[in-house]
Amino acid sequence: MTPRDEFIAALERRAPTPGQRVPHFELVFYLTMEAFGKVHPSHRAYGQWDQMEEKERVLHRDEMADIYIKTAERYEHNAIFIHPNPGREDETFRLIELIREKSGDRYFIMKHGDATFSVPGGDHMQAFAYRLVDEPDKVHAEAAARVDQALAAAERLRRHSDHLGGAGGLDGFALCADYCFNTGPFLSPRRFAEFVTPYLARLTKGYRDLGFYVIKHTDGNIMPIIDQLVSTRPHALHSIDPQAGVDIAEVKRRYGDQVCLIGNVNCGMLDTGTNEEVIASARYALQSGMPGGGYIFSTSNCIYTGMRLSRYELMLDVWRKEGIYA
Repeated sequence: MTPRDEFIAALERRAPTPGQRVPHFELVFYLTMEAFGKVHPSHRAYGQWDQMEEKERVLHRDEMADIYIKTAERYEHNAIFIHPNPGREDETFRLIELIREKSGDRYFIMKHGDATFSVPGGDHMQAFAYRLVDEPDKVHAEAAARVDQALAAAERLRRHSDHLGGAGGLDGFALCADYCFNTGPFLSPRRFAEFVTPYLARLTKGYRDLGFYVIKHTDGNIMPIIDQLVSTRPHALHSIDPQAGVDIAEVKRRYGDQVCLIGNVNCGMLDTGTNEEVIASARYALQSGMPGGGYIFSTSNCIYTGMRLSRYELMLDVWRKEGIYA
């Protein structure tokens, strides 16, 4: 099986075979300067993209594709989450094509695709709360329009993927609207059921109907709304956040037969904890997530700027030794 095949098998919650290793990926690996001496694609400023000669754009595209592939190769990721920069649709198509040309069908490729309401910024939180009460019909209309727009874009991506043939281009979407703080969701479960869940369900169904896989990401304490999240039928939930008190063992017990779990090595421990705490967190995630399959190993967020690369490598050392199915 290729890394892509293994990733899809986990998303589909197929029983693993003895000797198979748990799939692994990270939503973002930002430490490309430390690892490869290259600026991460998301950290590049493209304000002058339209002024570049095409030969310069070609060099940028080629290097971005190489960075994604080198990251997957060195750290044994099964999947690549692309961050097109610039984010234009035509450039997204080109980046997908380049990665496929260079790596074939080896890796599962996904991109951001959420269209649901997320935690508003502090400057907008109060205004958003007022809108829910003062103009709910307008909020619903906006939510529906956002989903319509996302699904129309997904249809274009489907046509592009089909045009490439084979495994095609894009395999799926990571829905990265954050819904929760460490204390709980930004809306009450009742309000969430009204203004988010129906649209998340329609978005997920639309993606699935187009043949895409769907990973729902949100940090924070999802437990008050986890029933709603699972009911929308994503293939996987990421990141099962231990910093918000979410216990992957409990989530696995309650929902492991319905959804693949991705996570939940504690990012806080990776950043500020001891080596022993990092090892314990990685081991707990593996021991809790692995039984029966339907699990993908990762941190509880991403490998973010400022994290020590040695801590990520320590986490991977635990995975390589202990993430093998008996």
